[in-house]
Amino acid sequence: MYRLHSTLELPLEDVHEFFDDAALPDGVEDVDITRRNNTLILKAVAQDKSISKYTPTAQLKASVTENRVYEEPEEVRRRASGPQWGDDEEEEEPESELVEFAAFKGDRETVLQNTTLQYEMFLVLCDIAREAEKGTLTAITEKDGDLQATRIVDGEERPSSIEVVEGAGDSDSQGGGVDWRNNEFIS
Repeated sequence: MYRLHSTLELPLEDVHEFFDDAALPDGVEDVDITRRNNTLILKAVAQDKSISKYTPTAQLKASVTENRVYEEPEEVRRRASGPQWGDDEEEEEPESELVEFAAFKGDRETVLQNTTLQYEMFLVLCDIAREAEKGTLTAITEKDGDLQATRIVDGEERPSSIEVVEGAGDSDSQGGGVDWRNNEFIS
């Protein structure tokens, strides 16, 4: 796993339903779902019984938030909330309910932790991303020596590619940075 960025958000109920009949990748026997306050942890259970119970397997982390979800379509709400001169009638508040959402948001270690079964849990995260109606998952991974780009936006896979460019760390300290050892301003 080289890069990972996620802004996925989906109802907590959908996450639980996903695991009711999810096809897990090879190496993952099951996924333990634990909630600690406002954090949801999805931890891989290894098929390989030689992995010590003290070896931390990969886990996905999401923050749990409550959002108000309205029953009527958003376009109707927008029209109703606009200025309405001459209307003396009180508008009724649209039907709504509070729904808990799992937000898989952040970069690499914030969302996907531990290395044992990390790629397999990344595949699980991709499956979750395909279920999410809101958010983006982008990643650069390595499988069998090949780099792979992944991009899933609002539940749909999108074309993605990797462009390798020369970065700041690629040159041999030729003028690009501060020489901290021989800096006259630091005593």
